[in-house]
Parts: sequence; C-alpha cells; structure tokens
Amino acid sequence: MKKLFIAALLFVGVASFAQDADQKRERLTPEQRNEKQLQKLTSELSLDVNQQSQVKQLLAERSAKAEKFKEARQAKKDSDVKPTAEEKEAFKKEMLAEKEANDAKMKSILTADQYTKWHALQEKNKEKAREKMREYKKENN
Repeated sequence: MKKLFIAALLFVGVASFAQDADQKRERLTPEQRNEKQLQKLTSELSLDVNQQSQVKQLLAERSAKAEKFKEARQAKKDSDVKPTAEEKEAFKKEMLAEKEANDAKMKSILTADQYTKWHALQEKNKEKAREKMREYKKENN
C-alpha cells in the first residue's frame, strides 16, 4: 500500500512538472516575439525612439519573410519531394543574401558602438543555437 501511494505521488509530481515546463515554453505570436526582441534590443543597446521604430519595422519585415519561408517549406515537406542539390545551394545563397541585407540595415540604424554590441549578441546567440543543436543530436542518436 505504501509503495502504491508513493508511486502515485511520484506520478502526480512528474505530471505537474511536465505541465509547468509546457507552460513555460508557450508559443508566442510573431508580433509578440518581435515586441519581446525589440524590448531586449532596446535595453541591451540603449536604442532611442527613432531607432526603436526602425528596428521594429525591420523585425516585422523579417518576420513576414520567415513566415512565407515556413509556409513554402511546409508545402514542400507535404509533397514529399526532396530538394535537389542546386535548390539547396540556391536556398543557402538566398539566406546568406538575406542575412547580409539585414546586417546592412541594422548597421545603418545603429551607431558604431551599438552595431558592435549587436553583432556580439548575434554571435553569442549563434553559439547558443549550436550548443542546443549538439545537445539535441546527442539526445536523439
């Protein structure tokens, strides 16, 4: 009886912990993500009001492009047609061009010091993403 009671308590505890974890990872809308990112950039880079409006517009543009990309990718995935090597290469070039254009726009909006800080933040975030990918691959191999 004691073992059954302990097992039940353990199950309830694990289940409630899993729900808490799901709630913490709640999905944000693109607008909410943009606003959150704008707030973070404003505090980290000390953006003025004019810069905030320009960065907000840039984030909205990027978000719209990302949404279109996501839809196109899902459509390809649903069709079960694998991309060719040429399509993959073209996609990589397109993404690189998009990144360079975004960097150029940010450079025109930010001061030299702010741009340096922003670039360092980008590198830090890129490294975090790589680390998460390594952990994900370890768990799933």
